[in-house]
Amino acid sequence: MELSQRISRVIGQLKGIQKMVEEKRDCGDVLQQVSAVKKAIDALSKEIVVSNICEYLPHKDVEKVSRMIERAINL
Repeated sequence: MELSQRISRVIGQLKGIQKMVEEKRDCGDVLQQVSAVKKAIDALSKEIVVSNICEYLPHKDVEKVSRMIERAINL
């Protein structure tokens, strides 16, 4: 997924959370959406880092580096 699409998705999710809070929705529902945003931001972070680092790596190492970065982000 393209970076700008991921960013737009996160923004949409955050706006949805804002609306849920304004409507005084159930805490569990709001927290579920917050968790989804956190995961989306992690995926965005990974994609940004991987795309930046991989500019300087041989193509054969891209998948290995991607997995290493994902593990680091998930710590």
